[in-house]
Amino acid sequence: MRACVLTATGDPGNLKIEQRPDLHAGPGEAIVRVRAAALNHRDVWIRKGQYAGVKVPIILGSDGAGVVAETGDGVEPSWVGREVVIDPSLEWGADDRAQGAAFNILGLPQDGTYAEMVKVPAANLHPKPAHLSWEEAAAVPLASVTAYRAVATRAQVKKGDVVLVTGAGGGVAITAVTIAKQLGAMVYVTSGHEPKIERAKSLGALGGVNHRKDDWPKSLIALIGSRPDVVIDSAGGETFNRALDVVKPGGRIVTYGATAGAVHNLEVRRIFWKQLNIFGSTMGTPDDFAGMLQLYESSKLRPVLDKVFPLEQADDAHVRMEAGDQFGKIVLRIS
Repeated sequence: MRACVLTATGDPGNLKIEQRPDLHAGPGEAIVRVRAAALNHRDVWIRKGQYAGVKVPIILGSDGAGVVAETGDGVEPSWVGREVVIDPSLEWGADDRAQGAAFNILGLPQDGTYAEMVKVPAANLHPKPAHLSWEEAAAVPLASVTAYRAVATRAQVKKGDVVLVTGAGGGVAITAVTIAKQLGAMVYVTSGHEPKIERAKSLGALGGVNHRKDDWPKSLIALIGSRPDVVIDSAGGETFNRALDVVKPGGRIVTYGATAGAVHNLEVRRIFWKQLNIFGSTMGTPDDFAGMLQLYESSKLRPVLDKVFPLEQADDAHVRMEAGDQFGKIVLRIS
């Protein structure tokens, strides 16, 4: 099989196309012939050596969709030939509240989806929503389950809530906008790029503010006419501090990332005095993944695609993601 292998940490040029032996399923496993894969920031951090437990060589990729080619002992043979998307959360554990000690994500330490074939537990197979193309289906798993858990499971967004999604442009944030909108919320966004705010509005956001401006919380409150009930934040850093300021008393903040780094000068008083609810969230349980796919099916939602690259141009795809110019998911076409 062809695979895009990270041969050493560092530059995108360390992603090399290699021939690897075809894979075969063990007990409880399935082999998926991958039609498309998608990038996540996690892939870039692993490639740069900035992720815990990095090892090379490794085939990156948490997101994938394809056709089941083989199943192992103990797996229903009828999976063979079916079109599937892969849940990248491996070994979540028995407690829905948080992942267990054995939890890991497809693409490290286990080889991932930047290849013509990938081996996964059969329990992580889900039928591909019929209305999605291969590229759209590949764009769903990690971003959508992360957004679904943050919005629906942790924040418990409901009809009529005013929701702020920070950093609109990335795959998870844009998906959070569409999921919150589908749940009946009134959604607003922040971004450092005015065109991305306009794109978010085309997806159902009611408006947005530029977070590069120091007075953005004041501008947002004026735009909404009130403070948001919920903030869904991927940035951390100073953005998280501003989220504490902008959210209404008794409001909810869900944090699922820290792309802006550590939160400095955190004033705990702002949390307890405003009676805030702070939720951490990452990835999602098997039930979160199933609920997310059901929402895609029932509402005929489609993920937002930024650009599709052939597998041989995975290095160029990484350059685009690292530059931060994308709006939506960057996808690799495998076959």
